[in-house]
Amino acid sequence: MKKNAEILTPWLQSYPQTPAWDSPLPTETMVEVLENTAKKSPDKQAFDFLGKTYSWSELLNLVNQMAAGLQGIGVQKGHKVGLFLPNSPTFFVAYYGILASGATVVNYNPLYSDKELHHQIEDSETDILITLDLEALYPKAYKMLQGTRLEKLIVGAFTDILPFPKNLLFPVFKGKDKSTIHNDERIHKLSNILNNNGDYTRPDIDIDDDVAVLQYTGGTTGTPKGAMLTHRNITANAAQCLGYFPTDVENPKMLGMLPFFHVFAMTVNLNLPVMGGMEIITIPRFDLKQSLDIIAKRKPDYTAAVPAIFNGINNSPLTKNYDLSSLRFCISGGAPLPVEVKKRFEAETGCIVREGYGLTESSPVTHVNPPFGKDVEGSIGLPLPQTYVEIIDREDKVTPMPYGERGEVCIRGPQVMKGYWNKPDETNDVLRDCGDGTKRLHTGDIGILDEQGYTYIVDRIKDMIITNGYNVYPRNIEEAIYEHPNIEECIVAGLPHQQRGEIVKAWIKLKDDRELTEGDLRSFLEDKLSKMEMPKLIEFREDPLPKTLIGKLSRKDIVAQELNKKS
Repeated sequence: MKKNAEILTPWLQSYPQTPAWDSPLPTETMVEVLENTAKKSPDKQAFDFLGKTYSWSELLNLVNQMAAGLQGIGVQKGHKVGLFLPNSPTFFVAYYGILASGATVVNYNPLYSDKELHHQIEDSETDILITLDLEALYPKAYKMLQGTRLEKLIVGAFTDILPFPKNLLFPVFKGKDKSTIHNDERIHKLSNILNNNGDYTRPDIDIDDDVAVLQYTGGTTGTPKGAMLTHRNITANAAQCLGYFPTDVENPKMLGMLPFFHVFAMTVNLNLPVMGGMEIITIPRFDLKQSLDIIAKRKPDYTAAVPAIFNGINNSPLTKNYDLSSLRFCISGGAPLPVEVKKRFEAETGCIVREGYGLTESSPVTHVNPPFGKDVEGSIGLPLPQTYVEIIDREDKVTPMPYGERGEVCIRGPQVMKGYWNKPDETNDVLRDCGDGTKRLHTGDIGILDEQGYTYIVDRIKDMIITNGYNVYPRNIEEAIYEHPNIEECIVAGLPHQQRGEIVKAWIKLKDDRELTEGDLRSFLEDKLSKMEMPKLIEFREDPLPKTLIGKLSRKDIVAQELNKKS
């Protein structure tokens, strides 16, 4: 990236020697990175899923077979292939196999409601969805095959990725968790897709222009949009983050507790370990006791987590029974990390914890407090290598703000997305031309930059709620609530929460002479909202909800009222 002389770079004086801010970044695709790692350490253990392990050469062979199998059923460069999967070897193989085939990965959250799945499938133009034969996944996926543009499902057998004897015991003791697969010519068994010699046609990839991953986000509004992350974006961000991990470990291990479909985990728990030759140890979904067991037994060196996980480990009575001293370095993201949570975790484990910052539109990481330099509490740290941060006037969107003064946090760097899929107006709103051939990403967050180059987030422009590291949008929830005929007014907002960062609360006024219980409302919303969106708190009010001078319902005022009650 060409340096713009007008951009101030105060962080250079604070940067550690390793990694240097101007460190060169790789120009390969992540598939080429995987090939290089497998060539360097073919027999080294690369993946551990519930005790079933794979070497780098085994993973690469499966990825090649996946790519060949996808091309065998018609997948070509530019096609969208969705992943509707938990953390598993299947996710790894499918993700890299899709990239190798030339297609684009579309990540789907298994907790999505039917409405959210339908929208994303149609909006992204996903034609193939890959999933497992689990009751929690397959019925939803098959329903989408019946009612959307989906043309094919690829279904893997969960028992195929379990170690012996779990693969034999699962149908016996967990039979209710296994789904019956329909006899439908549109459904392909994953085992058949992988039944080839791995000889696939290598696509011609333009790393700067071709989209590797379509990652959905609400961005600065509540309308879900697909952030187009190019091959350069995801490779660069993995390399930028890798520079912050200690390198004096002979056989490094990364514990993946966060879901790979989340952009933070995709970069730090999936792509980064591939680039660093780290063994990936993972579980289908986060479970505190299972994670503590793995840390004590498999002794991972690194992990990434949201503050709620660090806080959960701190406060669990189980923690005292486990040796967590293998952990050397952890990155916290997804929500602000309370200082007391950080200090307590470090004291209990001896692990260095550093807070980072990012957003889906930047693949996602832009800042981290350096593990080898000054860690400034309350700050999101320094920009990653080759990343510029600017604090811009919130009104004119152009004027740089002086040190210590508030403005919108804006980012330039190789990890910044190409734009939003099929949404040019929204793209132009957040990616603004700077007149020198570069574009500035407007994050929608309010922050300050100090004279040492550290950035502080002080407020959010958008109304987005971040709960347990997930983005939740009040507008979507309000619209679902308004579908009930008894609702007159509704406001949804996030409230501070020690463990989750924020929790969702709904304030509701019913129409005159109407009745509605909290339980009845939750039942009504069950098929309209995901578990993350479902309000944790619901308050019915008899009086009208607060409004602005122009008569608009005021989210700001109702949150202030709530906080005043607690103060």
